[in-house]
Amino acid sequence: MTDPDGGPDADLDGRLEGGLDEPAELQPAAGTLRLVGDGDAYDVSAWEAAAAAVLRKARRLGDDAPDSEVWAALTRTTLDGIAVPPIGQPADLDRLTTAGRPQRVGAWDVRTPLVGDDAAAVNEAALVDLDNGATSLHLDLARTVDLSAALDGVLLDLAAVSLERPDAEQSEALARLLDAVPGDPHPGTNLSADPATAEVFGHRVADDGRGPFESFVETVRRAQRLGVLGAVVDGTALHDRGASDGQELGWTMAVGVHYLRVLTRAGFPVDEAASLLEFRYAATDEQLPTIAKLRAARRLWARVLEASGADHVPQRQHVVTSRPMMGRYDPWVNMLRTTVAAFAAGVGGADAITVVPFDERLGRPDAFGRRIARNTSALLIEESHVAAVADPAGGSYAVERLTDDLAVAGWAELGRIEADGGYGEQAAAGVRERVRAVSAERARGIADRSRPLTGISEFPNLAEVLPERPPRRVRPVEHYAAPYEEMRAAPAARPVFLATMGPVAAHTARATFATNLFAAGGVAVEAAGATTDTASVVAAYAGQSVVCLAGTDAAYAEWGADLVAALRAAGASYVVLAGRPGERTVTDVDDSCAMGVDALAFLGRVRKELS
Repeated sequence: MTDPDGGPDADLDGRLEGGLDEPAELQPAAGTLRLVGDGDAYDVSAWEAAAAAVLRKARRLGDDAPDSEVWAALTRTTLDGIAVPPIGQPADLDRLTTAGRPQRVGAWDVRTPLVGDDAAAVNEAALVDLDNGATSLHLDLARTVDLSAALDGVLLDLAAVSLERPDAEQSEALARLLDAVPGDPHPGTNLSADPATAEVFGHRVADDGRGPFESFVETVRRAQRLGVLGAVVDGTALHDRGASDGQELGWTMAVGVHYLRVLTRAGFPVDEAASLLEFRYAATDEQLPTIAKLRAARRLWARVLEASGADHVPQRQHVVTSRPMMGRYDPWVNMLRTTVAAFAAGVGGADAITVVPFDERLGRPDAFGRRIARNTSALLIEESHVAAVADPAGGSYAVERLTDDLAVAGWAELGRIEADGGYGEQAAAGVRERVRAVSAERARGIADRSRPLTGISEFPNLAEVLPERPPRRVRPVEHYAAPYEEMRAAPAARPVFLATMGPVAAHTARATFATNLFAAGGVAVEAAGATTDTASVVAAYAGQSVVCLAGTDAAYAEWGADLVAALRAAGASYVVLAGRPGERTVTDVDDSCAMGVDALAFLGRVRKELS
């Protein structure tokens, strides 16, 4: 064979002429390369039996319980009431009500976030980020910042710019800059009119007295003339206040519908109105729900446009990694959280992704924090090749089922909003009430650590020294870790005495559990170490008011009661048992801690005794 230029090409079996032959002994016979053997065909019952055996060993399933109960034991329920089974099955694709796939081709827009009130500092950071991998800018600036100074030297025809919840003057300032661009401004730039967020989550009136919606049509029309986007439908505003995925979807659909109504009444064809909108969603470290949420959002918006009589206008998605999930303590874990979130956003088809720097909870992110944030996308795109395949989760039984369930939940939330009269104060009040209920449910899971927060409610490090960052403007965000962080910020003045019973091998499991639990609330421990009897524990006791017994059930039953009595006689006023009190362990205790305990309530009681 020859190539079109007449040179040698590969022969029919794909090898280059002159190349080395593969060793014949490594070549399998035709038709024999099978990945599944004759005995490898398993049905659902075989999986149930294997899973049940593991659960029984872990005491999560009774010996007499049928194997089929593994589904109930392993299925979790989301905050939207959606059941997520442990594995997907072909039957999950039965009775799906929605369809559609992400259409992004190639890499997503790496949109770096810049926050500040100093135009020179913002400009320096913007140029560094654009020179080192960012492809667009997302600006969250104080109203006093001169936007032209902040964007000095930025090639606005090559780099898109979006604004975080601007007022009319900030959108107008960006429009004036775009008017001066020698060529056409980047079509992904957004004047970012966001009146719904301004009205519902923080009403801002322009300097000339106009309300958020009074300048909305004018801003969008200005964007249309410039050839850029004009408005943002911001789901992160609701997410930041504790909303579930379904609530975020329903809210964005309701706001999007309202924007279409306002713009079409002003004379925009519905297709043109839809093409000027960008949707902003939050991506969390819950990987599959995030993928499914973004896929569901496209399906829902396509249905809205279909019902509006519009041609297909793809939903443009700007995805921001979740701020509520970010922790102040052990902030390095935030790198893992944002990596998972960015991966899920990319797989879910996001057009632009903003990774929040890991150190944002500490103050204004520094150059290192911004570099790690933008490099997260670079690694996913260039090294992991996550963007090389469109919709890699498509066809997955579990993801398709979850996508459909979330779309149904989002549509139901849209229905509730429309039943309250559509976008407006009455509907917003209902949304806020439902979000508060979901936030309270999430808080219960965080309190009992069924929703663990690594480095905060699990595996905290009381000795860590946090990096220092300059202060920044605080956003209205309900951080999931806030209750624990409040206790960590005011550590207990005195430690708990950890009365470890027996050799290290015997007490280490419960001692470690108790130590981590106390540390989550800013409480240090002083441990007795390896002991042999009541006298050796009491010898290590130094008069701490709160003591915690840590040992095996056998040790508790054998000499736990004597130890409690001896410690009380020595001065202990509050005795905690690591484990569950009872006739087979110890009964004469003031408190106890075990898996499933309301950690926040428990820590509050202990800290009160220590104060």
